[in-house]
Parts: sequence; structure tokens; C-alpha cells
Amino acid sequence: MSGLRIDRCLCFGVSFAELKRTADATGADTVEVLQQHRLFGQRCRLCHPYVRRMLRTGATVFDEIVTDADEPAEG
Repeated sequence: MSGLRIDRCLCFGVSFAELKRTADATGADTVEVLQQHRLFGQRCRLCHPYVRRMLRTGATVFDEIVTDADEPAEG
């Protein structure tokens, strides 16, 4: 086990669990739509691929590095 635990937007301190609750409550299914409901991911944007994976799988804690290549933005 690597000991790596990634569970939030670092810049804004919003946990992926909080973002998942917001996505579930609002039906947000993309980073951009979710950002209409919560402030996150507007500085370094390193959380974007994690949030995309969260929206796709429901996972809110990650023990591996996830990049844009792993979870590309749609469009």
C-alpha cells in the first residue's frame, strides 16, 4: 500500500465526498456543471480528473495519481 490518500480539491479544501453529495443532489454530471453548485477546481485544476472519475464511478478517495490522460474531459 502506497499510503497515498487523495480525497479533496487541495486549493479550496472541498472533499470529493462533499462534491459527490452535491452532484447526487443536483444531478451534476460534469466538472463544469458541478462548479455551478460548488466552488472547487478553479486554480491548479489537478482535482479535475479525480472529480471526473468520482462522477463516473462514485469513488471519493483515491490511492493513485489520476491525470487528464486517465480521465479526459468530454468534448
